[in-house]
Amino acid sequence: MNYPIYLDYNATTPCAPEVIEAMLPYFGTHFGNAASKSHPYGWVAENAVEEAREKIANLIGAKTKEIIFTSGATEAINLGIKGTFEAFSGEKQHYITALTEHKAVLDTFAELEKRGAEVTYLPVDSTGNIGLEELEKAILPHTKMICLMWANNETGIIHPVEKIAQIAQSKNIIFFTDAVQAAGKIPVHTRGIHLMAISAHKLYGPKGVGALYVRHNHDLPKPLAQIHGGGHEKGMRSGTLNVPGIAGFGKAAELRLEEMILESDRLENLRNKLEKGLLELSDTFLNGSQESRLPHVTNIAFGGMEGEELLKKVNQKVAVSSGSACTSISPKPSHVLAAMGISSDLGRASIRFSLGKNTKEADIEFTLEWVKKVVAELRKNT
Repeated sequence: MNYPIYLDYNATTPCAPEVIEAMLPYFGTHFGNAASKSHPYGWVAENAVEEAREKIANLIGAKTKEIIFTSGATEAINLGIKGTFEAFSGEKQHYITALTEHKAVLDTFAELEKRGAEVTYLPVDSTGNIGLEELEKAILPHTKMICLMWANNETGIIHPVEKIAQIAQSKNIIFFTDAVQAAGKIPVHTRGIHLMAISAHKLYGPKGVGALYVRHNHDLPKPLAQIHGGGHEKGMRSGTLNVPGIAGFGKAAELRLEEMILESDRLENLRNKLEKGLLELSDTFLNGSQESRLPHVTNIAFGGMEGEELLKKVNQKVAVSSGSACTSISPKPSHVLAAMGISSDLGRASIRFSLGKNTKEADIEFTLEWVKKVVAELRKNT
């Protein structure tokens, strides 16, 4: 297949060659079940899992025992949120999140509301930022959790995690952050954070494996298991571990720790070149702030055209998306852009460009040429 240039790294990343190499032995030679404690097949598998756990802990500044493996970030988010709700069972419960969170968070809170929880959805300003004063005002005596993402998957906006953590700490409230788009792209940490979701396939690891960081040194309740049967992962998540996937996740985390800073500088320069070139077109706008955002992402609105046609045409030669991969099949405008006050027409005519390890300067130059051509054609026919 003649693939287009790939600029959709926020949707998923290719496995790094070193990651594939690290995974291969655990499909065949070392095929043991990590829970088999009585023979070498199990011991080798368990050792691979524990080595990976350490590498992932190093990436986010956690202790090894604080990493719980899951099938991905969506499961980690469900475990963190629903597990906390069940830990406070019988109590009046209130949660705080934002309108611009990933659907995995928003849909999970919608489920909690059905079960009797109160949820406050913080608004954002036109750049996608929350107000810290509004966050503090939203806290009630029975608030159990503040759940805010580290970096937005559509606009790249980075939330002030340290300040949010301080607010949560001052009120003795659990702080859960979805760090899926941040971990491995920018430095992250666990200071003042109780729960954190991360995913392998966003940082050049395999799909189908993620982790929930669960802080140990505090007195607030930890999430209760949502999957039962065998008591794996310290009783928090039962099920036979995906040893090849976990080995790959560990290798990916190790590589990102080494490459991340240099790589982010390179990608920021390429992103800025792309952004500057696209914004030279008339009636184009940057969605989000130029301050405090991920270095490899830009989200551009193209006025004066039909969004579906724009996306279809651009994707003939450059693979991009209009927002989250989980909602890309929907013709509805992005809920993130809508929350920022962007009209539905402009929201539908917005494209997220996300760059990655394999992005070259020539790709950016071609993309600029191609998108400008597509926009000119569509505007001529409008």
